[in-house]
Amino acid sequence: MTKLNDIFAIESAAKDHLIQPWDEIKSLGSEIRPIISSAENIYLIDANGKKLIDAPAGMWCSQIGYGRKEIAQTMSDQAMMLSYNSPWYTTSSPAALLSKKIADFTPGDLNHIFFTSGGSTAVDSALRFVQFYQHSRGKPDKKIILARLGGYHGSTHLAAACSGDLTSKPKFNLDQEPISFLSSPNSLKLPDGVSKEGFCDFLLDELRERIKELGANNIGALIAEPVQASGGVIIPPKNYAEGMVKICRDNDILYISDEVVTAFGRCGSWFASEEVFGIEPDIITFAKGITSGYIPLGGYAVSDKLLKEVTEKSPEDSTLSNGFTYSGHPVSCAVALTNIKIFEDDKILEHVKEIIPYFAKKLKKLSEMKIVKEVRTVGMLAAVECHSSDKAAEKLGLIIDKHCVELGMIVRPIGNICVMSPPLIITKQQIDDMVDILQEGIFRASKEIL
Repeated sequence: MTKLNDIFAIESAAKDHLIQPWDEIKSLGSEIRPIISSAENIYLIDANGKKLIDAPAGMWCSQIGYGRKEIAQTMSDQAMMLSYNSPWYTTSSPAALLSKKIADFTPGDLNHIFFTSGGSTAVDSALRFVQFYQHSRGKPDKKIILARLGGYHGSTHLAAACSGDLTSKPKFNLDQEPISFLSSPNSLKLPDGVSKEGFCDFLLDELRERIKELGANNIGALIAEPVQASGGVIIPPKNYAEGMVKICRDNDILYISDEVVTAFGRCGSWFASEEVFGIEPDIITFAKGITSGYIPLGGYAVSDKLLKEVTEKSPEDSTLSNGFTYSGHPVSCAVALTNIKIFEDDKILEHVKEIIPYFAKKLKKLSEMKIVKEVRTVGMLAAVECHSSDKAAEKLGLIIDKHCVELGMIVRPIGNICVMSPPLIITKQQIDDMVDILQEGIFRASKEIL
């Protein structure tokens, strides 16, 4: 445990020097986020020794849980053997072997892998590939990207421009001129005159109309998460994904499935696109679960068909001039290989498939609470959406999270939504503990705001 004097020093350093993601600027330095000193299994341990269930698995990423010695040993061994190589002039065995391993898991002919440093850069790079691909085909005007309101694709420029939460970027000069946003597949926010039964048809018709309006010859790709994760775990209606892909295929528009959250076991499979949602995209992006959060790594998988077209139609001096200092980083790739081995040795995908129904059943019971509007689950992703007529509704998730922390658990608050995506190694007893704490946290929050 961290000594008390050390805690004060850490808090002082954070207050005086640290800017964290999504910091409230007006309160910068006045509110210190909980300091986590260690972790084990599915638990975080704060600087005072308090044990907290990590219900969001960090940022959707801690698949195999904390404290795996095999991962730490891999980091050490690989760093001593080869800590870094320039991806411009050389390659490493971990990067080569990992690309083959991922290709074994991807749907269809998505057999070529480009590595980046995380999810945002994975999306950014995939979108750059789309631009390169269209130019190589002699179709430079096919540059519009279709995206969806409520979607989140990252913080780098292209990824942020395609993210549909317009409220989060009022002071950024993002170039959204080539982006066209479609409706979110959120059945709680139906357009006037549209029923739940007719919602899928509405969404598909909207896509057809948008293509007609903009011209298929001007649209390069559509990017979509199988589940809008940071949008509040928005699960699309049945047949939606298949319909979107078909319309894109019919109009020569590439389909990018952003699986930064849903890949590597989160939905019970290596990738959710085909096994869960029945689609074969042209490109899949990934990150987070590929290393279970132990070290940064991301990338995209692209189809043989697309690469063949680029190879055949590109000029002789054409170069895919996109990459990063840490593309295919040997330590990151070695960790990913060990992470996958743990998945296979511990039969984690089998465990996830077995426990998904229990996870869903336990959380659905929260629907009986008056304050709970809807509980949504898919795989090991869940959202408990609450409501209140009070002005506190917008910060209801934060209020619930505050009470849950007191009770021994961290949740991911998004407005009035509590998001749960625990480490995949979670047991039934730990699910019981998680739901019990959340229920009590919701109860206490409801008393506070009433």
